[in-house]
Amino acid sequence: MTRTAFFISDGTGITAETLGRSLLAQFENLEIRMVTKPYIDNIDKAQSLAEVIQATAIRDGEQPIIIDTIVDENVRKIISSAPGFKVDIFSTFLAPLEDELATHSTYTVGRTHSIGRDDVYMNRIDSVHFALDNDDGARTHQYDKADIILIGVSRCGKTPTSLYLALQFGIRAANYPLTEDDQDEDGTLKLPRALMPHRHKLFGLTIDVRRLAAIRSERRPNSRYCSMDQCMQEIQQAEALYRQMHIPYIDTTRFSVEEISTRMIAEAGLNRRF
Repeated sequence: MTRTAFFISDGTGITAETLGRSLLAQFENLEIRMVTKPYIDNIDKAQSLAEVIQATAIRDGEQPIIIDTIVDENVRKIISSAPGFKVDIFSTFLAPLEDELATHSTYTVGRTHSIGRDDVYMNRIDSVHFALDNDDGARTHQYDKADIILIGVSRCGKTPTSLYLALQFGIRAANYPLTEDDQDEDGTLKLPRALMPHRHKLFGLTIDVRRLAAIRSERRPNSRYCSMDQCMQEIQQAEALYRQMHIPYIDTTRFSVEEISTRMIAEAGLNRRF
């Protein structure tokens, strides 16, 4: 059975989509077609979307799921007139909160993802710049300013995790790749000299060998870089280094970047800046 779910908002749609995807992910036996519709912020757009929802209901033979965070009452009424099972996030949760807090909500469009306080916004931007500047061991002299330093073999997820930590939590994350240049003469991987003063900030990433080989094959097919033997050797040496140096680490194979980041924050005891 295929059902269609609409995530509708008069702002970015991020809140509706995030909550909607989280809820619908619990229904593994259903095939759900997900459609995000941001900036439905006037009557004309609402009427056009209501027609699309109506046509979708006819095509599917089932009413769509409608998850919205629409503030404007007039726009919400039009969307409510379309056939569908509706989850109105704001009306569901704001009214009880108003009762508990004994005050009325401002019902401001786009409030959740607005810039808001300048210091919070600038902290986010500064953290993203730090992650970009310190990607792949680019500027090790800045590691004294890092909140955390991710280490691991090439293509194990260091860069996306660093950027997510910066963008979502304002954490200054650097990352350093473990390569053959960091091996002793006998081929044993050692902790790079640039990382020694910052051992307390290190957090390792590892990954399933087959998954790593597949990712590397997309970048450099039929190369030593993506061979199973090479990937196996690098992963085994990295994990041995983590254990020897008592560096906490996480396997990124089956976790999303969101899960990796939040687990890392919990294990490392990092403080979110927002």
